[in-house]
Amino acid sequence: MRKRTIFGSLTGILILLVLVSCTVDLMGLFGSDDMNARFFERNTFNFLSPDARALSLDEAYAFLVLSDTHIEGRDAFGLEQLASVMDDTIKFVVITGDLTQSGTREEVQRFIEIAQTLGVPCYPMLGNHDVYFGNWSVWKELIGSSTYRIDTPESSTTLLILDTANASMGKEQIDWLEEELKTARSHVFIFTHTNLFVEGMGDLQQMTDIRERAKIMALLQGRCDAMFTGHVHKRIIKTAGGVEYITIEDYRSTKTYLHVQVTKAGFDYTFRKLQ
Repeated sequence: MRKRTIFGSLTGILILLVLVSCTVDLMGLFGSDDMNARFFERNTFNFLSPDARALSLDEAYAFLVLSDTHIEGRDAFGLEQLASVMDDTIKFVVITGDLTQSGTREEVQRFIEIAQTLGVPCYPMLGNHDVYFGNWSVWKELIGSSTYRIDTPESSTTLLILDTANASMGKEQIDWLEEELKTARSHVFIFTHTNLFVEGMGDLQQMTDIRERAKIMALLQGRCDAMFTGHVHKRIIKTAGGVEYITIEDYRSTKTYLHVQVTKAGFDYTFRKLQ
């Protein structure tokens, strides 16, 4: 009887951990795949054009960040409206994972359709929902890598897109990050899906290994301007080691996006909402 009680408690905790974040397809949760296999395919671009990979920026520019769009079937929950806020200062857009609800071909293709209307490069990253039902093969075919680097030859910015769809980064990817930071430019912005920080005891969704989180923070200290994440569907802002850790609420239900302004001196940001 005691064993059953313990098992029941653990099962309840597991279910709670799953349900406290995004809209969940429970069966899809168990259809994910191996993070290291995805990392092996790094810096492969199928969706991004050569121009998007060699981003052209001045010393002053802006970009947008949003997260957890959860496109479901053909329904993009207003993501197509993002084109209405684009102006000449915005040079690229980043979506920090869970672009789709279930990672299906239809959903990924819907994202691509909308991204192509923005007039600037749109950099997607993998979230846990995007690899549900073993759909990494769809992402790989239509978009490409889940880990990659974007440099700006004429300016001082490096973008690093990391894969934390499994709520972890893994030794190989952390080692890669460490090496990339050695040659990164003076402005370094990092984007990934799973948040490093929570607000309190009630927030259970974050990267699972505290040693891994500590290692990442040590690598970024004094070397990175900001790390942008999503996943938990809440706004969480922390500063540690001179790095801003900014978690953005989900776009699907809030229509919130982040407008980031970069100058030679640094960067600033504002949260905005589409009406």
